Amino acid sequence: MDVETLGAIGGAMSRAATPLALAAVGELVTEKAGVLNLGVEGMMLAGAVAAFAVTVATGNPLLGILAAMAAGMLLALLFGVLTLSLMANQVATGLALTIFGIGLSAFVGRDFVGTPLTALAPIHLPVLSDIPLIGPLIFGQDPLVYVTFVLVGGVSWFLMRSRAGLIVRAVGENHDAAHALGYDVIAIRYRAVLFGGAMGGLAGAYLSLVYTPMWVENMTAGRGWIALALVVFATWKPWRVLVGAYLFGGVTIVQLHIQGMGGAIPSQLLSMLPYLATIGVLVLISRDALRIRLNAPACIGKVFHPES
Repeated sequence: MDVETLGAIGGAMSRAATPLALAAVGELVTEKAGVLNLGVEGMMLAGAVAAFAVTVATGNPLLGILAAMAAGMLLALLFGVLTLSLMANQVATGLALTIFGIGLSAFVGRDFVGTPLTALAPIHLPVLSDIPLIGPLIFGQDPLVYVTFVLVGGVSWFLMRSRAGLIVRAVGENHDAAHALGYDVIAIRYRAVLFGGAMGGLAGAYLSLVYTPMWVENMTAGRGWIALALVVFATWKPWRVLVGAYLFGGVTIVQLHIQGMGGAIPSQLLSMLPYLATIGVLVLISRDALRIRLNAPACIGKVFHPES
């Protein structure tokens, strides 16, 4: 395998990992605040169709990306109203949000099936992008790949180094104690949920504007569920989310290359590899229940009653 092929595989791995990392880092912040939102798949689909529709209508992908983030935040706001204000069950509401997002995106996107769209162009840095292997892998990616690295670094700093991040973690660990200290638990959780929605929408925008520049019903293909698994795999640490996203992205690309080489393995079995890897990782992690308990926010999924 030559250097150019390796560089192409590395670039493809980055594109496969980026939507997973974006959705997972948003869910990580949500869960750090003590909220479990299982509606990531629905928010990604809403973002994907919003980005595609606005970009086709305006010809401006930046407006499409902003629309995707707004669409994800709107669904997240709906989730927040139901679970934080009306105190509905978070698991049931998240599952309902996914079903709602699948149906809504299919309805909105029915007129865009088969519509052509030019993918968001990569940025080639002069001289640096010409370096063999490293050049196209690091300095020849689209803007959202770089944005993802900045976001992961920013979230890591926010949660671990800033006072606001410490408050978010305190709310997720013990919402009653945070409330007793005078912090507005509901408002803090609303902000975390909205951030998760924006990241889910952005991940969807990446799929419809960059990864496969088209609109296809249910085009996320389970990536929202893989992003949820990534948060557990990363034990709620942002940089591990990025590593996990590239691991699962690598599995996706490898199975595509094996299919392209025309091996004897049925393509249906190869397409299952990313999901089998997700199940395998979760089974291995679940064997160490103590580590999960030590790292998981103590109040995740629990309803907060301000008057109690």
